[in-house]
Amino acid sequence: MTMNIVIADDSSLSRRMVMNALPPQLSDVEITFARNGKEAMDAYYAGKADVMFLDLTMPEMDGYTVLKKLKEAEANTIVCVISADIQPEAQQRVLALGAACFIGKPVTTELLRKRIHDIGLL
Repeated sequence: MTMNIVIADDSSLSRRMVMNALPPQLSDVEITFARNGKEAMDAYYAGKADVMFLDLTMPEMDGYTVLKKLKEAEANTIVCVISADIQPEAQQRVLALGAACFIGKPVTTELLRKRIHDIGLL
């Protein structure tokens, strides 16, 4: 069964870094790139968001709003927040909004793969 992954970040470099860090064991995946929270939610509404790697600071709609909307929709999407805001308050806030994990930027391949393992995607 194909796993639909959304990588939402306003930086194309960050989107590519996350995509390249995905473990090769995730072989049957379809990746959708979103440049902002609105595009991430569009992917969710289109049924293309089993897993979402989500930046917090994006134009049009930020990651916090995406998390709130997913929570309101009682979505089953697994969200891993990847953000430069590494303050404990930010981490606590996103976890309270339903994120499965938090990764501080810059993301490393090793850390992303560890978090993917920790949340049970492998």
